[in-house]
Amino acid sequence: MINLNQRNLEIKNNHLWVGGCDTVELAKKYGTPIYVINEQTIRQRFNKLKEVLEKSYQKVRIHYAVKANTNASILKVLLKEGAYLDCVSMGEIYTALQVGFPSTRIIYTGNNYTNEDFEYALAKGVTINLDALSQINRLNKIMKKTQLKCEILSFRVNPEFGSGHHDHCITAGPDIKFGILESSIIQAYKEALKLGFTRFGIHMHIGSGILEIEPFKIAAEKFLKIAGKIHAELGINFEFMDFGGGIGIPYRPDQAPFDLDNYAPTILGLFKAKLKEYNLGEPFFCTEPGRFLVAESTIILSEVNTLKQTVSKNYVGIDAGFNNLIRPMIYGSYHEVLVANKMAQTPEQVYDIAGPICETGDVLARDRQLPLIAEGDILAILDAGAYGFTMASNYNARPYAAEILVRAGKSYVVRQRQPLEDLLRNQEIPEFL
Repeated sequence: MINLNQRNLEIKNNHLWVGGCDTVELAKKYGTPIYVINEQTIRQRFNKLKEVLEKSYQKVRIHYAVKANTNASILKVLLKEGAYLDCVSMGEIYTALQVGFPSTRIIYTGNNYTNEDFEYALAKGVTINLDALSQINRLNKIMKKTQLKCEILSFRVNPEFGSGHHDHCITAGPDIKFGILESSIIQAYKEALKLGFTRFGIHMHIGSGILEIEPFKIAAEKFLKIAGKIHAELGINFEFMDFGGGIGIPYRPDQAPFDLDNYAPTILGLFKAKLKEYNLGEPFFCTEPGRFLVAESTIILSEVNTLKQTVSKNYVGIDAGFNNLIRPMIYGSYHEVLVANKMAQTPEQVYDIAGPICETGDVLARDRQLPLIAEGDILAILDAGAYGFTMASNYNARPYAAEILVRAGKSYVVRQRQPLEDLLRNQEIPEFL
C-alpha cells in the first residue's frame, strides 16, 4: 500500500483522514468532486528542503515553480515560509504580486516571449530569464521605448542533457525547444554586455519528476562548466545560479521518496568545488521545486455514481474526470486511489476508475485492486496537488471543482466551486443572431 505517513494521511474508524479532517465528512459538507489541500504537508516539504540545502551552503533561494499549483492560499503559505517564485506567464506574475510577493522574489522564465510579456515583466520589476538569443535585442528595444529598466538579466542555458518522468516533461537536450545551447550562450551574454546590462544570473532546467540524483549531477557539471567559460571569457560574475527544479515524488507504492539527504551534499558539494575551480565567487544557489512541494499535499475526493461490467472490465464511474486531473490521460501517470469510507476493508476486486467525460480516454486509474465498491462510496485520488487544478478545464462544459484547505481539524474553502453561469461569462452573441 502507498505510504500514508509520507502524505500526512491517517486511517480512523475505517475512514481516510487528512489534516485532522474526515474525508468522508468533507465530501458530504462540500460536495464532490473537490480538491482537498493539506497546508501542513506544504510547509513540511519546504522547510525540509531549506534545511538540507542550508546545511551545505548558506546562500540558498528556493523558487517555487508556480505552474505546479497557482492557488493563492498555497502561494500565501509559501510567502510566509520565505519562498521565492519561478513564474512562466504574466498571469502567474500577476497572481504572485496580488498575494503579496515582492517583485524581487520573482524570476520570470518564459518561453517564446511576446512584446506584451516583456513590457509587463519590466513594469513589474521582476527578474527576466531569456530563453533565446533572438530575444535580447527585442527586450532592449522595449526597454528603450518604455524607459523601463531590467535590473538583473539571466539566460536559460540548455546543457543538452535532460531527464524526466515522461518525454513531454524533459526540458533540455539537443533538439528540445527550451533554452540556449552552449554554442550560442557566450554570444548571448556578450550581446547583453554590449547593450549595457551589468547584473546577471544564469539558469537551467532539465526536466520534471526525477527521482534519481545522478541526472542532476550530470547536468550540474555541464552547467557549471558553461558558467565557468562565460566568466573566463567575459569576466561576468553571476549573482545567482539557478539549477531549475524537477525533483519528483513517489506516486507509486513501490517508489521511494527522493533522497534529499544525499542530494544536497552531492549537488552543493559539486557546486562549491566548481565555484572555486572556475573562480565564480559566491552566487546564490537557486532551485525551483514545484511538484516536490505541493503534489502530495492534495487529494481529489469523488463520489461513485455508476458500476458497470464489460467483457473484461469492472468499471467504477465517478464524478471526477480528466477535466479535474488530466495527468493519467496525457502522461499515463499513476495516482493511487483509495476508498475513503472503506479504509479498513480488504481488497477483493479489480476495477478501472472512469470519469464522466465523453472520451474513451477518461480513465483515471486502471486495474486497481480495491475493496468491493458500491454507489455512494467516496474515492480519494492521491498526489493531485501538482498539475491537478492548474491543468483542469471546462471540457464538456463542466464547472471547475472547489478547493478546500485543511489545517488542524478545520476546513476552509479557498476556491469556490464554479457556478454554471460562469460558463457563459465573457461570451457575447452578435446582434444578428
